[in-house]
Amino acid sequence: MTVTDHHPPPSPEPPLTPELFERLAEIAHNEESVTLEHINGKVWVHKVTDGAHGGILMWLMRQFMAHRPDLDLNVTGQGLKIDPYRKGRARPDGILAPVGHFDQSGEWADPDGILAVAEVTSWDADTHARDRVEKPAAYADSGISVYLLVDREADTVVVYSRPVGGRYLDRSEHPYGEAVEIPGTGVVLDTEGLKRFAR
Repeated sequence: MTVTDHHPPPSPEPPLTPELFERLAEIAHNEESVTLEHINGKVWVHKVTDGAHGGILMWLMRQFMAHRPDLDLNVTGQGLKIDPYRKGRARPDGILAPVGHFDQSGEWADPDGILAVAEVTSWDADTHARDRVEKPAAYADSGISVYLLVDREADTVVVYSRPVGGRYLDRSEHPYGEAVEIPGTGVVLDTEGLKRFAR
């Protein structure tokens, strides 16, 4: 029997602090034309989006304005502090909130008072993990009432609602063309216009 050297396992790297992440995100945005997000302890990188992505966001904005002129769908890249301890950082494609809600906010706002967040899938390799798995959990954990996902791969609109214990209890999926109710807002989206973006 031989005696082997015992090497302790390497120490885990210290967690990324919100302050350090915010500095990195600002540099990446200014220098590389990419967006960084820090969700559930992971850093996600998005490239610049395509024209259809922007077109869908404009369509959503018009829909919400037609139904609720007292609400804004912020598509400017406003950052949110997410998770129960507000240490995560996300930049939803759209944030539905009362007009003027972010007027006094900094780059990273608390999610309190937000009615819904919206995301439009991209064609990145990590879209499934980011938009369909990590973000619903993070937004539910943050108490955001509704997560609206326009899933371009499936040509569907997915509505997540009723956040409880870090997950949404309700999820409904609607093919383009169906009427889609956004819980708690009084808005019913007519998604016929999304058919022009179908692949």
